[in-house]
Amino acid sequence: MPLFELRKNQTEFQPVKILSSDAAYNLIKNFYSDDIEILESCFILLLNNASKAIGYAKISQGGITGTVVDVRIVAKYAVDSLATSVILAHNHPSGNLNPSQADISITEKVKNALALLDIKLIEHLILTVDGFYSFADEGHL
Repeated sequence: MPLFELRKNQTEFQPVKILSSDAAYNLIKNFYSDDIEILESCFILLLNNASKAIGYAKISQGGITGTVVDVRIVAKYAVDSLATSVILAHNHPSGNLNPSQADISITEKVKNALALLDIKLIEHLILTVDGFYSFADEGHL
């Protein structure tokens, strides 16, 4: 899987309209392989003004209990793709869907940084093999 896919190969990435956390989860879970329960990774989904997914990027891959999210890398991919909104997603190998204080903090940091570029962070999902937690659905965005 490439680090950044921007509709270069239509057979690998089909643009779909993302109108709910369920739709985002159903697309993003495909970015994870068998290591979803082993290593924590962070992806972003890039959307255009019509809420269509136009690309994605793997931002980081860490260890068992964490990964580093560099806001500058998130912003770079958002600007390069001309995205108007972004969905942040990462997994919890432990299976715990509750956000940590670090998860809450990075959500706010990414949201504020993207806002300076007139790009909206519309969702942050925490994924496990059994489901997901939505920051937007829980009123944290």
